[in-house]
Amino acid sequence: MAPVRHPDAPPPGELLGAHYEHCFGCGGGQPHGLHLQARAGEGVRVSAEFTVKPAHQGAPGLAHGGVLATALDETLGSLNWLLRVIAVTGRLETDFVRPVPVDTVLHLDAEVTAVHGRKIYSTATGRIGGPDGPVAVRAEALFIEVKVDHFIDNGRPEEIRAAMADPDQVRRTRAFEVNP
Repeated sequence: MAPVRHPDAPPPGELLGAHYEHCFGCGGGQPHGLHLQARAGEGVRVSAEFTVKPAHQGAPGLAHGGVLATALDETLGSLNWLLRVIAVTGRLETDFVRPVPVDTVLHLDAEVTAVHGRKIYSTATGRIGGPDGPVAVRAEALFIEVKVDHFIDNGRPEEIRAAMADPDQVRRTRAFEVNP
C-alpha cells in the first residue's frame, strides 16, 4: 500500500532532532557519532546532511563503509516519525557506488515507498557535492513496526531505566520513537 503521512507528523522543513542523546547516529552525547540531523520533507520523505570526520574513516582519507551504512540507516529510521510509528530495521541493503572522502558532506534523501501491515519499505540515496551531486551510496530497507516493549525487553536495563526515569516527558517518549 502507498504510505500515508500521519496528520500529526512534523511539517515539511522541520528538523526532527535526536530521538535519544546517546544514539550513535543522531545523538549529541556521542563524541565520535554522526550527529546526523534529519529534516521532514514533503509526503513521506526526509533529508539529512552528514559530514565525514577523520574519526569516521576506514581506508586512509575515506569514509568507512559501515559508517556510511549507519548514516543511511539513521536517515531511513527517521522516516518513521512521519508515519508516527515505532519501528526497527529488519533489513538494510546498501550499495557503495563511489568513495566518500573525509571532510565531505553527504547529502541524504530518503522516502517510504510502501507499507504492508507492520512492514515499512523505504529507499535512500547519499550524494556528494550537493543534493543533486553524484550518488555515492544508496540503500533499500525494510523496517518492522514494534511496540515499546521491544526495547524494554531487549535493552540494557540501566539505559532503559535511565531513559524511562527522565523527568522530561518529551525526551522520555522520544527515546523509544525510532530505530535506536
